[in-house]
Amino acid sequence: MTTKHPHQDADPAASPPPPPSRRPRGLASAAASSPAPARRSGEREKERTKLRERHRRSITSRMLAGLRQHGNFPLPARADMNDVLAALARAAGWTVHPDGTTFRSSSLSQPLLPPPAQFGAFQATSVETPAFTNHLNSYAIRTPLDSQASGLQTDDSLSLSPSSLDSVVVAEQSIKNENYGNSSSANSLSCMDSDQLMRASAVWAGDYTRTPYIPVYASLSMGFINSYCQLVDPEAVRAELRHLKSLNVDGVVVDCWWGIVEAWTPQKYEWSGYRDLFGIIKEFKLKVQVVLSFHGSEKCGSGDVLISLPRWVMEIAQENQDIFFTDRVGRRNTECLSWGIDKERVLRGRTGIEVYFDFMRSFHMEFRSLSEEGLISAIEIGLGASGELRYPSCPEKMGWRYPGIGEFQCYDRYMQKNLRQTALTRGHLFWARGPDNAGYYNSRSHETGFFCDGGDYDSYCGRFFLNWYSGILVDHVDQVLSLATLAFDGAVIMVKIPSMYWWYRTASHAAELTAGYYNPTNRDGYSPVFKMLKKHSVILKVVCYGPEYTVQENDEAFADPEGLTWQVMNAAWDQGLSISVESALPCLDNEMYPLILDTAKPRNDPDRHHVSFFAYRQQTPFLLQGNVCFSELETFVKCMHGEATQNFVD
Repeated sequence: MTTKHPHQDADPAASPPPPPSRRPRGLASAAASSPAPARRSGEREKERTKLRERHRRSITSRMLAGLRQHGNFPLPARADMNDVLAALARAAGWTVHPDGTTFRSSSLSQPLLPPPAQFGAFQATSVETPAFTNHLNSYAIRTPLDSQASGLQTDDSLSLSPSSLDSVVVAEQSIKNENYGNSSSANSLSCMDSDQLMRASAVWAGDYTRTPYIPVYASLSMGFINSYCQLVDPEAVRAELRHLKSLNVDGVVVDCWWGIVEAWTPQKYEWSGYRDLFGIIKEFKLKVQVVLSFHGSEKCGSGDVLISLPRWVMEIAQENQDIFFTDRVGRRNTECLSWGIDKERVLRGRTGIEVYFDFMRSFHMEFRSLSEEGLISAIEIGLGASGELRYPSCPEKMGWRYPGIGEFQCYDRYMQKNLRQTALTRGHLFWARGPDNAGYYNSRSHETGFFCDGGDYDSYCGRFFLNWYSGILVDHVDQVLSLATLAFDGAVIMVKIPSMYWWYRTASHAAELTAGYYNPTNRDGYSPVFKMLKKHSVILKVVCYGPEYTVQENDEAFADPEGLTWQVMNAAWDQGLSISVESALPCLDNEMYPLILDTAKPRNDPDRHHVSFFAYRQQTPFLLQGNVCFSELETFVKCMHGEATQNFVD
């Protein structure tokens, strides 16, 4: 602390001036040393303030999640307390303008009612029951204000209070207009026929008949194709397909591994095993979703097959390990190739992008006839670790365990070269380095100087690094999908994104940052990615988690998979993307089936969105043992097809 000048605070009018002596300096010295205890007290108060703020954010997150899930409030992804107050005020019968002007609505003094012919199914109960209110919320949110009178007719046999009618028709419509743009009058109550209203009441009651048809796919075991691309045990394949056919699934998901097809020699592709497999699937009249897997895997459905990257790639790596993602201490991740070599000719004269394109083109040439026949319904492109669009930030073979924040994977030679060029272009060459206070794989968010509340992630240098890091991900998906669109010539293409839901209820969202998604609380990190996916007209695949992954009290990981899924799906729909859902766990239970149905066919979505299809990551040996969960799974498939009532046995 700078010592004050002895005469800094002296009054000019004072007389006589103090004689020069050591006393003022002694006082000044005492004044300079006295704030030390106060400074320590201030630091403790700052820490207490941070804890209180963290606790407040946790409570706010739970409130917003509850209102979205149970209250039918379409709150925006970055909702604050103003949005919550506005929604609650409208639900209570008040009018809230975008500028915050709030007043009691006078137009509701004589509320009008729907004709009994349309809502006869609800006349046995009070009109203000939750079922009635939520039913109208699901289908009347987008009703224009100027068409309410024409859409609701007077009926003397029923009565509504101003608050109930406002919450039914006005409240969420205003929120929708403010946050998601104007509505279309085609969705107003006046444009809904009796068939639509009957379908709405059926959905609310758990009856999924006459709801949109959503195809269901089940994954086949990887072990059916060995490392020489030969089909193993065709009769076991037929037995599994026969079982799946009895459950009325629409098709199967098949992983086509780069490390198997182009295993030994560059540009020499062996498809014989997959050709035989597709032929058997064709016998059962099932469709196929193909996953082009450009990563390695240490797990397989049966046998002892270890699926790695092609052998010739591993030979190159013996001389140049920088073709792999690298962490801060120099450990290489051999699961997939670094995005730093997308434009570097280090793979026997080819770049990473060219290697992917040649593989995709070979697949298309080999199975073009099956695509034209409709057997192959979609092709998923693997874009990173585990086939997901992300950095391999949480590798278990490096010692990572949940809920570790993971580490940045940008320390290979080619990524560092790109970082230096970007920093030099920005004019700050000293920014050309990764953060040195971001912790380790199993660190907690608050334990690091980079990810903690108010940490360096939000500094100038931190924002530059995170923009560059996430920008590399966007550039990679752009380049690969540009060539995929060219290779497959109009085929349906899918991209799977990860669900890094732990630390989602903190300010930094550390797990998402290390995975490549710049999505802290003050920034939307998914829209830039989804804009790029929309550019290439692909389908987005998201992962659905079970009830055990919901927000828990005293959760040290500050996890919120439901909140993340809600943000991702709404951001994707805002960009006009189609969405598919995949189960996170191989064995689903009675609690997870309704959750997936609610995600696939949202009951309270004003735009009536629904997913394009559902992929079931089954555990085949388990499903083939006895009658395990067969009735529940069969009912689930029928509900997805819009043919059954949700009635799962506990």
